[in-house]
Formats: sequence, structure tokens, C-alpha cells
Amino acid sequence: MDGETAKMMHTRYGMMFQQSVLFSSLSVYDNIAQPFRELGKIPEDLIREFVMLKLEMVGLSCKHAAKMPSVLSGGMVKRVGVARAIALEPELLFLDEPTAGLDPKASDELVELIATLHRLLGLTVVTITHDLDTMVALSTRVAVLADHRVLVAAPVEEACAVDHPFIREYFLGRRGRRALQRCPPPRSRTCRSASTK
Repeated sequence: MDGETAKMMHTRYGMMFQQSVLFSSLSVYDNIAQPFRELGKIPEDLIREFVMLKLEMVGLSCKHAAKMPSVLSGGMVKRVGVARAIALEPELLFLDEPTAGLDPKASDELVELIATLHRLLGLTVVTITHDLDTMVALSTRVAVLADHRVLVAAPVEEACAVDHPFIREYFLGRRGRRALQRCPPPRSRTCRSASTK
């Protein structure tokens, strides 16, 4: 495809990297404004409105806009990363280990934010994670990678029923069973019955 088409395709997806990868030399405001500036021809006053809206959407006060990433908490950095990822209102959002490095409270809050944005914006969210709690809370389908291939791509309750050593250990070990208890009742019943086989 030509450069202009490729540029427009890039506006249809957003990405939050594992460590959020904010530009350390740019303020929160400029980090979120970057996707708009890359498009070009958007007036700065309009960019400002968009940036403040995105900050509000991820639960951050506008007073944080002038701050540098180095003074933010881990949870705030993740929220700014999400704000930048949804800046151009993409249809598809990629999240690489979104809760990595967060304490349990901040992790739960970020998962709730992602779930809320998914509902409100109608996003398709693709999450790469090893965190069972995050996976169960956010996923309608999972693709399990092991042995250099996709073992299963299915709803969580079907994936955990696949008879494979990695899946048994990952989903049906102590941590996995604890995470699966958070599933809605029909899903958790299916997973519990798989664990007794």
C-alpha cells in the first residue's frame, strides 16, 4: 500500500507496550499529543482538547498533563500509555502485559479501566499476558501458546478443558483455579469440572 494508506491504517489500532514506553523527554501532554501531531494539520487548540479528554477517560486529572513520566507512579504511567494508545480512537487496541510491574490494587484498577473502555468505545482488545487474573477478567477468548504453536483458541472455559500438560499446569494449578473462580458462575463451573478429570 502507498504511504498515505499505511498512515491511515495506523490510526485504526493503538498499542500500549509492556513498560508503557512513554517518551521520557516529553511531558504527559506531549506523549498523548504525539499521535495527533504525527497526523499533521490538526490545530494545537484542538489537540489540547483531545489530550485533556483522553486524560479524563483514563481517570487522570488534567493537572498531570505538565508532568514528566519520571515523576509518575507505575499505575499513572500505565494510564498515560492507555491514553496515548486510544488517542486516535482506534478500533483495535493491543496491550502487551498491561499489568506487569503493578501492585494488586493498581492492577485491578487498570483491568477495570480497560474493561470500561472496551464497553464504552466498542474496542476489540488483544492482550498478551501471563497474568491469570487479568486474562480471566478481560478475555472472552484466549489463544494459548506452547510447544511453538497455538494449542487452543477458544473461550476461557473451553481452553482450560483441553487435555495438555501445559494447560493443566497453567489453568488448573492453584493460581489458575483461584483466578478461574472469578469467572461468572457458568464459566467457573465448566473449568472446575475440567480440573476434576
